[in-house]
Amino acid sequence: MTATTAEAFAPLANITEPKWWTGTPAISPDRFVIDGNEYRSNGAPLTPSSALAQRMQQTFDDVGLVHVVNTGLDDLQAMRLIATQVLKNERQYEGGANPRKTIEKNVFEVGAPLEAWLHYHHEMAYIGSSTKMVSFMAHKMPSEGGHTFVSDNCQATDALLATPFGQKLKKLGLCYHRNLTDRDAFVDRLDIGVYNHWQQSMLTEDQDEAVAVAQSRGLEVEWGAGRLLKTRFYISAFEYFPHLDRNLLYSSMADDSTWFDTWPLVQHLPADERPLKLTFGDGSEMTDEEKQLFIKIYDDYGIPIAWEVGDIALICNYRFAHGRPAVHLKEGEQRELGVLIGESFDRVETLDDKW
Repeated sequence: MTATTAEAFAPLANITEPKWWTGTPAISPDRFVIDGNEYRSNGAPLTPSSALAQRMQQTFDDVGLVHVVNTGLDDLQAMRLIATQVLKNERQYEGGANPRKTIEKNVFEVGAPLEAWLHYHHEMAYIGSSTKMVSFMAHKMPSEGGHTFVSDNCQATDALLATPFGQKLKKLGLCYHRNLTDRDAFVDRLDIGVYNHWQQSMLTEDQDEAVAVAQSRGLEVEWGAGRLLKTRFYISAFEYFPHLDRNLLYSSMADDSTWFDTWPLVQHLPADERPLKLTFGDGSEMTDEEKQLFIKIYDDYGIPIAWEVGDIALICNYRFAHGRPAVHLKEGEQRELGVLIGESFDRVETLDDKW
């Protein structure tokens, strides 16, 4: 690689790196970690049981987070049988932003390069049909690092609403801007500047069908030059959560150009040329200070999930955001999390008397 090419792929200097947590978990692991050894017979791998299902469901209902450890499992379908004791209505991945691929039946990959950090986010917050929960299953893990982090969204919501920025979000809402490239325009070309093609995101090769899929998700759609699919989605930054009978924060900087600060082949692009952008609902821009506060709010209530192979986590998409730092593998190592997408729900936004 020449020096000129290397400079072209260098990340922008003005980036805000998430801190992920304060060093103390916002919720004690005692409340959500379940030791699989308590439900295994004679050291055999963990299998579904009514006792385990009851414990997992009660923990999920109480906390919104379950982390099952010491399972003795290394097969994704065996882990899926444990996860689906709580995540009962699996959803196909449709109209998503990340280019996820299927690992096994109903099990998806994370869909992001390991060297990129992934800001805290709520799964599918950028479309009208979101998901109630997600599950991660640790299939392959490096010897060091590779943690996922979750952030307690109840505490984050209270902290954000106590700021002028939080009140501004409450008043103006958000607009999600997304530009999806045409795969046919990149045949035999290095995917410079590509995040996701509309064919992969919308799971179709037909333009009219792609528009129909996008519109079914509540997106406004238009075609740009080079068959660039441009979508816009206007919605509240918050979402009513029936289980707690209150409005909770349901947005983050993951849907802004900052998502790509460490994303290979995209990080070199100026912010206005990146595939995602987040503005207030009236189209006005967020300041750098507001963006930094949005990131910090989640960092302040972070909790690490330190994976071992066989671990299974279930995360309530209302009560927690999730993300991870960059992962750096040693030679011969891999990191693979299987992802299950939970039951869908249609966004209702907020209720006036539930703040």
